[in-house]
Amino acid sequence: MSNDLTAELQDRVRAAADASLPLRLEGNGTKSALGRAVDGEGLSLSGHTGILNYQPKELVVTARCGTPLCEIEAALSEQGQMLPFEPPHFADDSDGDNSTLGATLGGTIACGLSGPARPYAGSARDLVLGTRVLTGRAEILRFGGEVMKNVAGYDISRLMTGAYGTLGILLDISVKVLPISTTVRTLVQTCSQPEAIHRMTGWAAKPLPISATCFDGERLWVRLSGNQGGVSAAAERIGGESVDEGEALVFWRDQIREQRHPFFADDAPLWRLSVPPAVPPLSLPGVQLIEWGGAQRWLRSDAAADIIRAATTSVGGHATLFRGGDRRSEVFHPLPAGLMTLHREMKRAFDPNGILNPGRLYPTL
Repeated sequence: MSNDLTAELQDRVRAAADASLPLRLEGNGTKSALGRAVDGEGLSLSGHTGILNYQPKELVVTARCGTPLCEIEAALSEQGQMLPFEPPHFADDSDGDNSTLGATLGGTIACGLSGPARPYAGSARDLVLGTRVLTGRAEILRFGGEVMKNVAGYDISRLMTGAYGTLGILLDISVKVLPISTTVRTLVQTCSQPEAIHRMTGWAAKPLPISATCFDGERLWVRLSGNQGGVSAAAERIGGESVDEGEALVFWRDQIREQRHPFFADDAPLWRLSVPPAVPPLSLPGVQLIEWGGAQRWLRSDAAADIIRAATTSVGGHATLFRGGDRRSEVFHPLPAGLMTLHREMKRAFDPNGILNPGRLYPTL
């Protein structure tokens, strides 16, 4: 279904700007638990839908922000293509049966979410080619385009990715797509956490067709994607027990991408730690699950935020309170004073009245 609400959304933002009325941007609510809590009048973007342009030969798709991810993925699948960054849905729409609800493209890009393939195929930010944005000034601006080499100067489209709607409403988004691999195989190895990190970082230095890695606390899972010859040779080199295709799909898509693994069912706050991949295991209270070749470490812990952030900062990383806990606290890792000043200036340029998702990232943004 295609529906253009540009004019209506622009009128709402203009009226809110004139009245200095904060707006809480909403899609289908699948990302409402992420970021800080926002006080403001709800502005629904879920009705602004439709795939505007899909050129399989050009490897690009353009769609409106409210377009369900499952609708886009279904269109790509018909042409043997996919969204390379494997975005999580965090909703019961991953089977494609509920195309009118569930995760939207706008919410996914606004939150900058990527799945298991992120280190190997690129992040959401890497693959956004262009956007049409409605700013807090009620201006409609277009950045980037639909090819990789069309950006001159500062890439505003990628700045919008992961900004949680604080800089503008992503009306339309162009994203690079890639062919689905002809052969996919998953291997598992039993090892300790230190050994898992050592193996993952060792593999990263070799020309292996790895498309996902995860250490679940007991076993190291490795996914290989590519042509049959390359995958078979890599599997022989890496070793481990081969996993049934159906079981592997459930693990990577449902348990890891959609966070339905028993690890994520714990009631303790869920922290997302981003660290250099080769960093040894962090000594923190709680349990951990490791992805992205060692660079992304999920932590379930009731430990104080300053303890978790101090440990992460000491190894050159940062920590985000991803889900649970106090959503009015410093959810995202505190920024240095100079960088925070830059963020405030950017917010002022795009949203001078501070009406778009105020406080969703930081209390002063």
